[in-house]
Amino acid sequence: MGKSATFADMKIPERKKIAAVGVFCGSSVGADEVYARVAAETAAVLAEAGITMVYGGGNIGLMGVMADEMLRRGGRVVGVIPEQLLAKELAHKGVQQMHVVDGMNTRKALIWELSDAFVALPGGYGTLDEIFEMLTQFQLGISDKPCALLNVNGYYDLLVKQLDYFVQERFLRKEHRDHLLVCSDPANLLPLLISAGTLENTSQDWIEALKTHNRY
Repeated sequence: MGKSATFADMKIPERKKIAAVGVFCGSSVGADEVYARVAAETAAVLAEAGITMVYGGGNIGLMGVMADEMLRRGGRVVGVIPEQLLAKELAHKGVQQMHVVDGMNTRKALIWELSDAFVALPGGYGTLDEIFEMLTQFQLGISDKPCALLNVNGYYDLLVKQLDYFVQERFLRKEHRDHLLVCSDPANLLPLLISAGTLENTSQDWIEALKTHNRY
């Protein structure tokens, strides 16, 4: 069992080549077959590039689709699953490595530690919680790892508009919004993540500004 890690325990590593991507996606395959098809295409892109997929360890939904396709193509898959879900027999039995941890927060912290970049495919509460956790680490100056949405079939169109509205209403800074990359084609995902520049950590600057002006 993994120890209870927190993001406060983490130190920002030097930006390095992307060798592992943390993938967040649904435990359902969704209403349209396009979601599973694009999930499999994304797994194929990662496997063919020799990139490890780090994910929530499940055997169902888009998580299962991606893990199965990665393995079918000889790719490496690392799962991180809470013991509560392991007890419900939801863990994938074929992945090369499975970490069993004591809860959801530990799961996110370990996925962060094991990954060099992150992508969210369509999903629900858990998927959004995970990708927003990674974005918050960037906002606070804890991490500079690239984050992306794979906007399959326009699934995240309204979310992207909402984030832009956050910026307009000054509850989110533009540089923090811009750290979330968006693409719709799996073939463009890796070039987008790789080309993401390391942004200067300005967390102390904007925090000091908040103390003075009480707004972004």
